[in-house]
Amino acid sequence: MNPLEHVAIIMDGNGRWGLKKYNSRNKGHSAGLVTIEKIIKTSLEQKIKFLTLFAFSTENWKRPKSEIDHLFKLLENYLQIKIIKFHKKNIKLKIIGEKKFSKKLNSLLKKSEKMTSKNTSLQINLALNYGSKNEIVNSINKLNKKKLKITQKNIEKNLYTKNIPDPDILIRTGDQNRLSNFLLWQISYTEIFFLKKLWPDFNSSDYIRIINKFQKIKRNYGEI
Repeated sequence: MNPLEHVAIIMDGNGRWGLKKYNSRNKGHSAGLVTIEKIIKTSLEQKIKFLTLFAFSTENWKRPKSEIDHLFKLLENYLQIKIIKFHKKNIKLKIIGEKKFSKKLNSLLKKSEKMTSKNTSLQINLALNYGSKNEIVNSINKLNKKKLKITQKNIEKNLYTKNIPDPDILIRTGDQNRLSNFLLWQISYTEIFFLKKLWPDFNSSDYIRIINKFQKIKRNYGEI
């Protein structure tokens, strides 16, 4: 049975789900939060130590301003309500990406990270304004600035995911078979699962099914 420490998820399909059900992309984003709650609960039950959620990419700034504003308002409200509960459940929150948001949201993110920084049951890495290519370029620029040799180890030390193990599993919902500039460095040996279900329809049973399938995979890492 393969050990499972880190699950990463591209939560795709919220907007399409909202349009289909309510003719509103924003309704889909709101529904997606319910799924996040289910997956966090199951991750705790499965004793998974790291859960990385792709919430907003560097490319998502191209979306309509009204949708972007709704997404960040949802995030603000969610953290204001949930961060105390996270703390009580011993959950740590870490933001990966460029923190270039409103003063209010930046302050809330910083406060949430600080409050939960010593928690150990589950670390949720929330990818916000995240792009993997930018992450790798930034890491190399840091090495150049420090006049350090460009090695695999040194690059990894300067990624947003420093001290976080690479994902064992990557799940993408939404019936799209692509990585969308997400954790390109970190998923070199990750088992990838693409699902047709849109994110609001993804549930704990789907999650458990993937975990069980992963645990039966023979992982060779280049060996026979």
